[in-house]
Amino acid sequence: MKIRIATRESRLALWQAEHVQACLQKLGHSVQLVPMTTRGDQILDRTLSKVGGKGLFVKELELALQEDRADIAVHSLKDVPMQLGDEFELACVMEREDPRDALVSPHYASIAELPMGSVVGTSSLRRTVLLQALRPDLKIEPLRGNLDTRLRKLDEGQYAAIVLAAAGLRRLGLAERIVQTFEPEHMLPAAGQGALGIETLAVRSDLRDALAPLAHMPTWLAVSAEREVSRSMGGSCSMPLAAFAIWQDATLQLRAAWGDPEAAPRLVRAQSGAAVTTHEAARSLGKQIAQQLVQGGARVLS
Repeated sequence: MKIRIATRESRLALWQAEHVQACLQKLGHSVQLVPMTTRGDQILDRTLSKVGGKGLFVKELELALQEDRADIAVHSLKDVPMQLGDEFELACVMEREDPRDALVSPHYASIAELPMGSVVGTSSLRRTVLLQALRPDLKIEPLRGNLDTRLRKLDEGQYAAIVLAAAGLRRLGLAERIVQTFEPEHMLPAAGQGALGIETLAVRSDLRDALAPLAHMPTWLAVSAEREVSRSMGGSCSMPLAAFAIWQDATLQLRAAWGDPEAAPRLVRAQSGAAVTTHEAARSLGKQIAQQLVQGGARVLS
């Protein structure tokens, strides 16, 4: 089967698309990459929450699917909007890489070592509120651009440290830049962080069948629960929300945290577990956690 992959042109996005390409080629498919630049890649002077959210990384790729210029799109799942259009489908979620956040700094070995008032860069409201809860004295500044651009800004001295997804650094062979990996107890990951999602048109059942061998159901069920927390809260990148699920035998344990950047460092937390074997059960667990957050004072985006 011939399969065309729509992908962003950043080094990390190309790595992800090439990884899927290699997996599909091993299954006997002929696979071609269709690189493109998205609006999310072009707008670097404002935070994502102010220019339309992470969906800016997805819309051009979806248009390529609609116009039959590509068959599938490969995404970092944390960048995929919680609600896809009816014509699209999340057809596959692959096994998760390291889901944690990582601190990168040329001079300091941990968040605890940063001097009072240090400037830390992140583009994420979730990371902002979690960092403020850990170190209220830090000055959190916006950080945009692809991974290489962010590292360059750090090395130029614009920040004392930056926080990035560990998965991206590891995938590009940059794990040595990590000085501290945050355990989820200290900085809860974003919904879907570390997982790759493959999007198709909903009518393409042939692609669903072709992608089935790449799917990792434990990861898919976990991220279904995480994404439902965000979906139930009206989530987007303008919401400071974390959601992360892990398996303990047959039980899926789901934790979430919500914070208000204007009222930091207060966080609302929720946690629960359930025996999960279907996406419906995973989403039910996500809804339950979202309800706990609201009862604790978290605000739902309308």
